[in-house]
Amino acid sequence: MLSRISAARRIPRAFAAPARMYTIGRSEGSVAESRGFNKKEKAHEDQYVKRHEAEQIAKLKEQIANKKKELDSLEQEHAELEKATKQ
Repeated sequence: MLSRISAARRIPRAFAAPARMYTIGRSEGSVAESRGFNKKEKAHEDQYVKRHEAEQIAKLKEQIANKKKELDSLEQEHAELEKATKQ
């Protein structure tokens, strides 16, 4: 009789649950964790940042040059207007 009760208590699973497998060792992704890769990645990032900053500085210098030209033309117009009003 006991065997019948223990058999009755087992409930079959309706579906199979997927199981994830994780690796414990460094066999996968070891390149990304190596020091050489980190140095190379940092060097590429630094190079990108330096190039981006240089582009921004060049744009700002161009804007400054344009503003100086605009200021010079406005000062010239102002001087001409002052001359015309004094005469």
